Amino acid sequence: MKTLDKIPTGKIERAGKLVKTGVKIGGNYAKYYSKKLVNPDLGKDQLNEDNATDIYDGLKSLKGSALKVAQMLSMEKNLLPSAYVEKFSLSQFSVPPLSAPLVRKTFKRYLGKYPEEVFDTFERNSVNAASIGQVHKATKDGKTLAVKIQYPGVAESISSDLAIVKPIAIRMFNLKGKDSDKYFKEVENKLVEETDYILELKQSKEITEACSIIPNMEFPKYYPELSSERIITMDWMKGLHLSEFAKTDFTKEVGNTLGQALWDFYMFQIHGLRKVHADPHPGNFLISADNTLIAIDFGCIKDIPDEFYVPYFELAEKDNINNEVVFSEKLYELEILSPTDSQKELDFFKALFKEMLSLFTSPFNQDRFDFGADEFWSQIADLSERYSKDEQIRKMNGNRGSKHFLYINRTFFGLYNLLHDLKATVNVNNFRQYLD
Repeated sequence: MKTLDKIPTGKIERAGKLVKTGVKIGGNYAKYYSKKLVNPDLGKDQLNEDNATDIYDGLKSLKGSALKVAQMLSMEKNLLPSAYVEKFSLSQFSVPPLSAPLVRKTFKRYLGKYPEEVFDTFERNSVNAASIGQVHKATKDGKTLAVKIQYPGVAESISSDLAIVKPIAIRMFNLKGKDSDKYFKEVENKLVEETDYILELKQSKEITEACSIIPNMEFPKYYPELSSERIITMDWMKGLHLSEFAKTDFTKEVGNTLGQALWDFYMFQIHGLRKVHADPHPGNFLISADNTLIAIDFGCIKDIPDEFYVPYFELAEKDNINNEVVFSEKLYELEILSPTDSQKELDFFKALFKEMLSLFTSPFNQDRFDFGADEFWSQIADLSERYSKDEQIRKMNGNRGSKHFLYINRTFFGLYNLLHDLKATVNVNNFRQYLD
């Protein structure tokens, strides 16, 4: 794969790159509509593929927040055309890495020495390049290590990157008015945290130590003395990325064991720690040769305040969803309904969220749940398709819900998808034995 000797770091330079991408997309639309004049039945598959390719190619050279947003969107399998999902999913662990000279320069700046002065061996070519940083394999004192190096300029360009991406997101998710700013601020704050490797080191040690009681889970050890605000060093963990493992011929028993570990890992964090690893994509999990689940990245941790946690999980109970008074009360607490809503808006959104929550919370209302079942995913796909075509939804303001929904819903949707990849049936309340 071609390496990068330079990443655009200035606001104007990065914006210019995206303007060029916009011009390409405009050309794709012009080409599509000219063909549609000749063939009225022409579908949008080729248009989606061309646009996805051009957007991804533009973002991958920028890296940073813009590419991270693409990664987040790739998890929304039922919101985007498949061409976008497939192309954006490459941002999870398949983007052009930094060249060896740029790696050395970055290392010297943030650790005060060149890699070869710190480690016994250091592989100049990265093993894994993603949106915010890339990983190199190294050895020291007989230990094999993974060294994650953050791309230059990523932390400094978060605000300007999001300002560039914001208009696209507003159109895609139907956000209107100044209230949409709270969602973008939430994303910006989380991305700022993700670029602070000192904070990541602290969070990684805290969560891995707390979650070590979960069976069939493994975590790397972290090395503060070999880390800094832009470099983090941990044990090298051997295994297949979860997405690669999902393509192998594993047994139902293995899938269930791994799925139970994953489910308990997340439920323990949410209900026990009141904070959660909010980046559940396949690139952050490995499966070892012994069929244990390895969690390797804790950059994105979401704290869950009581004022959100309590009503959120009260709405996960079927009896509360079916109780008109309680249901309405919780929707107000979660900022889904507003005192300024008209009666038409109240009726519409209560009906919409009742249907949506009844489906998405169904795993919590059973003792065992089969995430590999096609019926559950068909219902989600059907619901998403119906909502995407609903003209009334498009006319309504999409600013619904607490800012905390962004990362909590992302966490659950990602978790559900990983469990589906493992074809896992889990014991829903098994995690409770690990709570104090």
